[in-house]
Order: sequence, then C-alpha cells, then structure tokens
Amino acid sequence: MGLGLLWFLFAQALVLQICLAQDGTVHNLHFVVDEVNITRMCTAQLLLTVNGSFPGPNITVTRGDTAIVSVQNNGEHPLTIHWHGVKQHRNPWSDGPENITQTPIQGGGGTFTYTIIFSDEEGTLWWHAHSDWTRASIYGAIIVLPPNEVYPFDTKPDHTQTIILGSWFKGRDLMKEYLDAQRTGGDVDISDSFTINGYTGRNDTGCDLKDDIYTLKVERDKTYHLRIINAAMNEEMFFAISGHSFRVVGLDGAYLTPLLTNYIMITPGQTMDILLTANQTAGSYYMGGSAFADSFANSYDKSTTRAFLNYTDYNGTLVQDSLADLLAAPSNRSYADAFTKQLRGLKDNNDYPIKVPGHFDINKKFIITISTNTLPCDLDPQVENCTGPPLDGSRGMHSATLNNVRFRTKEIDILRAYYCNISGVYTEDFPHKPADFNYTGDDTGDAEEEPIQGTRVISVQYGDAVEIVFQGTSVGNPENHPMHVHGYNFYLVGSDDGNFNSSSPNSYNLVDPPEVNTFGVPKKGWAAFRFWANNPGVWFLHCHLERHASWGMAGVLIVHNVTSDQDGILDPPAGYPKCSEPYPYL
Repeated sequence: MGLGLLWFLFAQALVLQICLAQDGTVHNLHFVVDEVNITRMCTAQLLLTVNGSFPGPNITVTRGDTAIVSVQNNGEHPLTIHWHGVKQHRNPWSDGPENITQTPIQGGGGTFTYTIIFSDEEGTLWWHAHSDWTRASIYGAIIVLPPNEVYPFDTKPDHTQTIILGSWFKGRDLMKEYLDAQRTGGDVDISDSFTINGYTGRNDTGCDLKDDIYTLKVERDKTYHLRIINAAMNEEMFFAISGHSFRVVGLDGAYLTPLLTNYIMITPGQTMDILLTANQTAGSYYMGGSAFADSFANSYDKSTTRAFLNYTDYNGTLVQDSLADLLAAPSNRSYADAFTKQLRGLKDNNDYPIKVPGHFDINKKFIITISTNTLPCDLDPQVENCTGPPLDGSRGMHSATLNNVRFRTKEIDILRAYYCNISGVYTEDFPHKPADFNYTGDDTGDAEEEPIQGTRVISVQYGDAVEIVFQGTSVGNPENHPMHVHGYNFYLVGSDDGNFNSSSPNSYNLVDPPEVNTFGVPKKGWAAFRFWANNPGVWFLHCHLERHASWGMAGVLIVHNVTSDQDGILDPPAGYPKCSEPYPYL
C-alpha cells in the first residue's frame, strides 16, 4: 500500500472521527432578508440586509457542530446563501451557489433551509449571498472555535473581534446596475468606498466622521483575536494597524505557522486570523485598508477605509496615523508578494496534520488558463443593446474564461442534473489543459480571443489525488485573480511568475504548504494546488472578483458519487422534489 493511499485513508478516518466525536450541538438560526435604511457618506439609502444589520449576524460554532439556518427572502430579487469555506462534507445540497446546487430563493417571502455541516474547519470563515451581485451587502462572519477553546498557539486570546472589509456603493441601486450591464455587455462602475464593519471611515467626504466610522476599544496588554474577512466585491486589499505589529495564525479556516508582520494582503473571499497584543503607548490609532490592484486598467476603488483602535485608558483626541507608510501603492506587487510568499502551514502538529498528495500520488492533473476577453454581443441572447468594450471597430461584451471556456448556467441546477441523471444541462468535457501559446508573453496573437460558451464541467473520481495549476495570461487585461473552490480546502504547493513548465514542480513546497480555499493567482504567473477528492458532489469554482465571475470566469468540479453509506452524497433534504417531479420555478 503506497504512502499516498495511506494518507488518503487517514484523512477519511480523521473526518469520520471528527463527525463521531462532535458533541452533537445543533444551532438553529433564522435569517430574514429585507431592505433597511442605512446612511453612509451623508447619503441615506435602502440596503438589502440580513436581520436588519450590516454586516449580518455572526454564526459561532465549535468544530464538528451543525447549524440549521432557515432563510426567508423578503427582498425583491431571488438569491441564495453560500457558507464560504465550509466543506459541507457529503452535503452539496446546502452549499448555496445559484443554479449550481439550487434554484434561488424567490423574493417576496420565499424560504429555504440550509444544513451547514462543519467537519475539520477551525478558525474564521464567512457566509454571503451567491446570486448575481447581492453579496455586496449580504454577508457575515462564521467563527469556528476549537474544542474546549484550546488553540495551537502559545497565547490564548483574551477577546475576539471580526473585522470585515467591504464595498460601499453610495446611493446606488446595485442590482439595477448589474442587470443593465448584463443587458449591454458592459461593466458595473467601481464602488464609491471600502468599509470596515459596514462603515467607510472616510475623512475626506465632508461628512461627520463620528457617524461613519467603526471603533475597536482595547485594554492594555490584552491579546485580541482579530478575524479579518475580505468581503469587497472586486479588489484585493492591504490592511494594517498604525503603530502595531501582529501575528497571522490562520488562513481560510486552517492554522498557519505564526507570521509576525505589520500588514497583510488579503483577497476577496479570504479570511485571516491574527493575534494583536495591545502593548503600545496609550492612544488612538487608525487601522485601515486600501486596494491592491495590479491590472493595466485603472478601474478600481481608490479609497482608503479607516477605523479607530482606541486604548481604554486614553482620553485624548490625537489619532496616530501611519497607514500611508503601511498601505502600499495599489500596484505594488512586490509588497503583496513579500507577505503572501511567507505563508506556511502549521507543521509538526499531530492534531492538525498536513496531508498533501505527493508527486507519485497525483493521478488527475489540470492546467487552467485564466483570461479576460471581449466577445461579439450577438453570441449572448441576454445582450440587447451592445455598449461594452471596443471590438473590431464596433462594440462587444465583456467575457472572462477558464481554458477559453466562458461558463454559462442553465435553468436546472447542475447538482440536480447530476443526481437525477438529467441530460442536456452540462457536459463533462472541460479541457484538461489549454491550447499551446506563450501564456504570459507580450504578444499572445489571437489565442483565446474566441472563447467557447457552455456548461463544461471538470470531472474526477472519488479518491483521486488532484493537481490544478491555474495559469494567468496576458490575454485581455492581466491581473491577480483570487480563485475559490467550493467543497474543499486545497494545498497551495507552488506559485511563481511566468509560464508553468515541466520543471516548475521542482520548486513545490510539499512540507508545509498553506491550506486554503481562496488564493490569488499572480498576474502573468501561476499557482498550483493539490487536494484529495474525498468529498463527493457538485462544487463551484470561480474567480472571487465579482465582475470576472459574472463575465464567465467560473466552472464546476464534479467529484463522482460512491455507493458507500459512509462516503457517498447524503440524501437530498426533506421537501426536495423527487427526480420524477416537476422542477420548481420552471
């Protein structure tokens, strides 16, 4: 029996052990989606929220728990909720992406109940809407505590606080803008500001800052577990705290070897756990975030969002502000790399073993190019009045692709089609590798200029050892792409500039790679991920820049089901229409 197979069996046994050992705690929650009036940047507007709060409520569980969340959508637009980073072991029914695992919850009072099964996740995750652009305001934190709150680092935190970075669209009907862009092949304008915990913290708007800034109060010499989430729509971000360093100890619900730093770069979709000790001179300090945007285009939010970090024993009014030194220029790629390349998984800890497949274990390998493109508008029947980017002397529509495939969904969700064996919804012919061209060269010729549109899925067998290499290209507008895979954490074993080639695996880190569910593929570079296909189901994968996902930079991973009662997909939830019954909403 090979070492790789032993690791796979061990991983399965570990998941089973967690499921059997969990204390059986079931958390019952109720989410009501509705519009409330929110004022930011001197402007009041109706905003879609959950339970009337922005951001939405935290979900706090212990590893191995289950949360049952009933969602009632009183809003105008259909939507779904995704539990980002929760593997949902054997339970794709509650993963949430629209038209991938379910039809959307209809507006005007529609309901759906999600069963969220936690397995070996531990740390900070998050939940958000997963329909069109509704996640701009529908999001919140998921806090997964270790059993008995025993952490694998030497300092137990005294307090915990979520810090959620987001986007603010001042006085705008974002869903109308998105639907208009879909009809014209165009783009949604950039956000008007970033936010921290729902507040812009802007001191350049002429508004009263005290009404639009978040404040974190800290006690001297106490250690704070800050749970950082990037919920911004289209920008990776730098984040820092004036006058303070901190340790990064977790990423995407998995632990890291602690990294001492005074800033982070965090992509949309990522979550990070940091430990901050309040050991500086008593005072008021700005913490804040701004964009990392290394594309050739100038279309990104250029604001800096701020919040106060105030010591409880300080009564003055002076605010310490070194953010200008800590938040790099938006295009400073080397500053971003200096942080991300230091991330390492937590090794030599038997409670959190690293189970990365070795070179000889890999039996399914994919190389996937990432490109932005422009297409003729007549290729998409949704486009009625073409006003997108220039194309051949006229106008085209924005497009984005994986291996030159622009992903499109059907009315029947892919999970139902797979489970019920319904033909005509998808095909299992996603290319294992791209056409040959100089992916990152200055002249890519006509490569990937005519994308294929369709619902082509990646297909692997249960138990496969999978490697996916995402390859950035120079086609269209190259930039860093945060790729997210549902249903799995994967090991980031390698990343570099330029074209991936046969010698690239020689640089892989198979000792302590970070375990992630979202990670940035560098501009005109590549990133390699490995995982064991031990979670059967239909799982969405996509760029977490919302504009790119809506243009088609997405796909689906099907890990084929098995008949074992312990390993196969769980039965559909109660009330799910039988395969012989009519499909709802059609």
